[in-house]
Amino acid sequence: MTLVIGLDTGGTFTDAALLDTAAGTVLATGKALTTRHDLSIGVGGAIQRVLDNFDGKATDIGLVSLSTTLATNAVVEGVGGRVGLMMIGFDDAALERADLARALGQDPVFFIKGGHSPDGGPQAPLDQAAIRAAIAATEGEVSAFAIAGHFATRNPEHEVKARDMIREATGLPVTCSHELSSALGGPRRALTALLNARLINLLDRLIAATESIMSAQGLSCQLMVVKGDGSLLQGDYARSRPVETVLSGPAASLAGAAFLAGTATAMIADIGGTTTDIALLRNGAPMLKPDGALVGGWQTMVEAADIRTCGLGGDSEVRPLSRGSADGVTLGPRRAVPLSLLAMQWPEVKAKLAEQLAVAVPMATDGRFVMPLMPDGVPHWLTRSEARLAEKAIAMVPSSVADIAGTQLALGAVDRLIGRGLLTLAAFTPTDALHVTGDFAEFDAEAAQLGAALMARQKNGVGNPMAATPEELARITLAELHRRTGLALMDAALAHDGAGEGQASANPLLTDLYRDGDGKDDQLVSISLDLGVGVVGLGASAATHYPHVARRMGVELTVPEHANVAGAVGAAAGSVRQRVMISVTQPSEGRFRVHLADGPKDLPDMDEALDIARQAASDLARDRALQAGAARVTISLEEDIKLVPLSADHDLFVEALIHAIADGHAS
Repeated sequence: MTLVIGLDTGGTFTDAALLDTAAGTVLATGKALTTRHDLSIGVGGAIQRVLDNFDGKATDIGLVSLSTTLATNAVVEGVGGRVGLMMIGFDDAALERADLARALGQDPVFFIKGGHSPDGGPQAPLDQAAIRAAIAATEGEVSAFAIAGHFATRNPEHEVKARDMIREATGLPVTCSHELSSALGGPRRALTALLNARLINLLDRLIAATESIMSAQGLSCQLMVVKGDGSLLQGDYARSRPVETVLSGPAASLAGAAFLAGTATAMIADIGGTTTDIALLRNGAPMLKPDGALVGGWQTMVEAADIRTCGLGGDSEVRPLSRGSADGVTLGPRRAVPLSLLAMQWPEVKAKLAEQLAVAVPMATDGRFVMPLMPDGVPHWLTRSEARLAEKAIAMVPSSVADIAGTQLALGAVDRLIGRGLLTLAAFTPTDALHVTGDFAEFDAEAAQLGAALMARQKNGVGNPMAATPEELARITLAELHRRTGLALMDAALAHDGAGEGQASANPLLTDLYRDGDGKDDQLVSISLDLGVGVVGLGASAATHYPHVARRMGVELTVPEHANVAGAVGAAAGSVRQRVMISVTQPSEGRFRVHLADGPKDLPDMDEALDIARQAASDLARDRALQAGAARVTISLEEDIKLVPLSADHDLFVEALIHAIADGHAS
């Protein structure tokens, strides 16, 4: 098998690339708009464009590999299903760690007696009655469950029991924290499990849509999904582990950048519709972040490429600054359908925009529309006010926010429905600004112009209009995008140098570093930072935006051929990799405890315990790689055996961590 179709489903575009992986060449590419209401339309369009440019037959394709930014975007935007979280053996103080309380939001959480101690022994019996009560309390109100047990990575017994009870009683998806990470740190494992449970329905829809279109187009080969470290998972296996696809799209783009640019070391910046993803490519390979991916401010336990993702993209929602006298805008982190794109499907929105512009007094809801994302109807777990508003949105597509939400209470319900992924927002975006300036013209420029005019007359904190003309408003919007992109690149570079996160964007002296003009000639002090490597720009709008960013930063820029489909190229070039860890502890003198996937096992001899741990780690990694879709697997081991010398001939055993890495190519 050498012919692979790589797919990259982003928030705005779905890209496809056909690679001959043996020859290392791109044979054909294709691009289609991502259709969130029915993802199969966008996926099918991209695949069809590739097949139309291919001389062979669909049956010649040996594999389809899918990378996606949908999980990343959902985490950044706070979108996902309502989840019931069960914390076994924790008290409510655990919510204050790992930012878990903020991640949980209004979703229900239950504290269940049970869990285990650090040595893997039970710290209390599992309170099964409390689990049954939690199931009853959430009946019809959640879409999935997440479970985190105290020291579950040392003994998963209580997580497994709770999972089986919930599945039997509800039939809903259940995520156990020990299945996603072998590391300690209960609240962070709980956060990762919570995010995974929220994302299950999103990824399931995407995989189902891709499989249906593959079948319709005669592609009978296997479907793989790209993980956040750039490796692959078999589609069905990925359905239960969607959080592992967080940073899937950016990781695939990194692989694509290495494939396309031929650059050994560079900062890679990939601008999409919702996010900008930044990473360091060193010696031709992406750096990994084994302690967990940082996405949208959430520190997960997902092993992934060391990528920093910020809510900044071509389709970032643009809002006016509402405080102070400055004429400026804020961007993101929420994505919005550009008004210019909305008008392509519903030209009547231009009449509504013109009607709003004719009203003398500007309203905060001007130029804002919503469309429903509820293929199965209004969910029964919504509040009464949310359900009424959702029904209005379904009856009137697209709906002007002003027409369906006339009160602050209703506007709050709109925001909550957008946050739940049940409504899609359409508003003015940087993509619209490009239509106003004439730098991009694929959609409806008239709708963009009307949206810019509505935004320009919005008032700042002292009551002045944001801009004198739509053109000025567009320039302000693009300047802010370029300024923040420069800061994001410098943030990432400083973090790689060990200075910590957000050092440029959080420093008042540096926030205006990449702003054009604005009285800089009058400043007595000139501050500059130099980036020590070049920048490779990726994404559909890279060639439009990144030359401005590179000029402001004074860096060398490369935008390679096929940069607009780098994620699809990287997806096609991936392979399967699974990494697991088995720990060995010594709970008492002469007793060595191996913490296996099905519970701890005690042995009297250290070497015997280590051998069992090595074999168990190898077997588990091999099994997971085979489940993930690998045909042939090679195993490598990494060991961290902690010993403290007590005398010339005696060491004190503290702990051993046995890592097994299984690598293989998809079957």
